[in-house]
Amino acid sequence: MLTNHKDIKAWLDTMNIENYTINDTNTVTVEGDVDIGDSQLIEIPVQFRIVYCDFNCSWNRLKSLEGSPREVGGNFNCWNNSLTSLEGSPHEVGGGFNCSDNRLKSLEGSPQEVGGDFYCWNNSLTSLEGAPQEVGGNFLCSYNSLKSLNGSPREVGGDFHCWNNSFKNLPNCDTFNNGELIC
Repeated sequence: MLTNHKDIKAWLDTMNIENYTINDTNTVTVEGDVDIGDSQLIEIPVQFRIVYCDFNCSWNRLKSLEGSPREVGGNFNCWNNSLTSLEGSPHEVGGGFNCSDNRLKSLEGSPQEVGGDFYCWNNSLTSLEGAPQEVGGNFLCSYNSLKSLNGSPREVGGDFHCWNNSFKNLPNCDTFNNGELIC
């Protein structure tokens, strides 16, 4: 992790990130988007604090979300990495959250409220424990190894997609009355 303003500024400029402020604590606030996707990163070398629009770190080789912002006003995308955990992910996401195509075994560490869609398809999930409690849009957990929907969000504003899993029994899913349960 970079720890001085000069190195942090050099990296941000190299990544074409604009409208940023380096705070006294060496954290970075960005009044716009951050797109560091498809950059062959194995780590996020700076600690983002707030990104007011979208944050994209997809299509890298990240094994950790350390360095991710604590708040994202728009969408947070970390799909297609080598993540086994969501520890370090934002606490607040105003838009959607996509952590699909990783090696996740758990959703522990995910934000508890997501304003848009939440996608965690094509991982190695055996449980939804740690999933957000409220999802404003669709929730998609297909192509995992789920045996039940225990740990599911309390509220899903759109459809709940859970096909291609290993369910034995499906519970009564009255909590998904805003959309359809598609298994």
